[in-house]
Amino acid sequence: MLIAGAGIGGLTAALALHAAGIEATVVEAVRELRPLGLGVNLLPHAVGELTALGLGDDLARIGVATTRNVYCDQAGNTLFTEERGLAGGYRWPQYSVHRGRLQSLLLAAVRDRLGPHAVRTGARLLDFEQDTDAVRVRVPGAEFEAEALVGADGLHSAVRARLHPDQGPLLWAGVRMWRGAAEAGPFLDGRSMVIARGDRNAELIAYPLGPSLVNWVAMVSVAEPGPLPGDASWNQPGRAEEVLEHFGGWTLGGLDVSDLITGSPAILEYPMVDRDPLPAWGRGRVTLLGDAAHPMYPVGANGASQTVVDARVLADELARDIPRGLRAYENKRREATAAVVAANREMQRSWHARSPEELARVTTTYRRATRADHQH
Repeated sequence: MLIAGAGIGGLTAALALHAAGIEATVVEAVRELRPLGLGVNLLPHAVGELTALGLGDDLARIGVATTRNVYCDQAGNTLFTEERGLAGGYRWPQYSVHRGRLQSLLLAAVRDRLGPHAVRTGARLLDFEQDTDAVRVRVPGAEFEAEALVGADGLHSAVRARLHPDQGPLLWAGVRMWRGAAEAGPFLDGRSMVIARGDRNAELIAYPLGPSLVNWVAMVSVAEPGPLPGDASWNQPGRAEEVLEHFGGWTLGGLDVSDLITGSPAILEYPMVDRDPLPAWGRGRVTLLGDAAHPMYPVGANGASQTVVDARVLADELARDIPRGLRAYENKRREATAAVVAANREMQRSWHARSPEELARVTTTYRRATRADHQH
């Protein structure tokens, strides 16, 4: 089995396939895998999957177990709260974790269990071809042959582009996003995520990644939803002054947002995007996984978690039969992930138009809808 992409999805898929008795090799475009990125949330259904892979204690070590989400206004006045993880009656915790530390944990587990050469870096996928028996994948200086190819190569997937060359541009929510992390003292109970809305369709999310590190995401609606302009840039350096124009003076549960923004060593800016669900992810012995298959708005913090569930379902189905298992995997996951894409769009569209009571009701409905088919 060959997996393109050594992100959260690709590495989790390699571990899940190995646990199911299927060996895998991961090819990754970058030459050196370093612990980059900022915060990511793992919802209980994803934590359950990773715990089943023997990583529960490691997640507890590197993550912060979120006990509640606190929804408030820009002055820190609470609109409503939502218990999360074990405190919310789930079977597993919810963790906030540094994406780089999570990727490093998964990478170490893959190399330990599958061997030191299971992940080949500097191996950007150039092309692939297939017949009824195998897939042949070409990377710089080498060619691999495998029973199947899984494109887990992210939002700008090379595998997806070859499967769906007429997919069109990414779809933009009309929202500018900034992300950063800064040293800050504990706020609220030290295990809460704050989700705040302000004037002019501004929203800010903050949560701890450790005893003194706080991750934040700031979002502002600036245009109507539509195709992403061709000149849009990704992960470009953001300026604190621009963020402060919208969020200066906010105080959330004892957290001074201005200090948080100005204290961030690096700020990244990028657009909020997704894609319309595909009628089929793959073809023959090739399929997609994670953001390559179903990019979604970060509303609900469900993207990484859905990717982890993809990996488990893929392994379950391929353990039964590889050619038919690929389509069975897609049939199970396409409908479920399309529902999350639609729910995220609706949450994003109506967030500022709803009363606190409506927000509480819609949030509860969202959680139920996006976790129901992941309990097993």
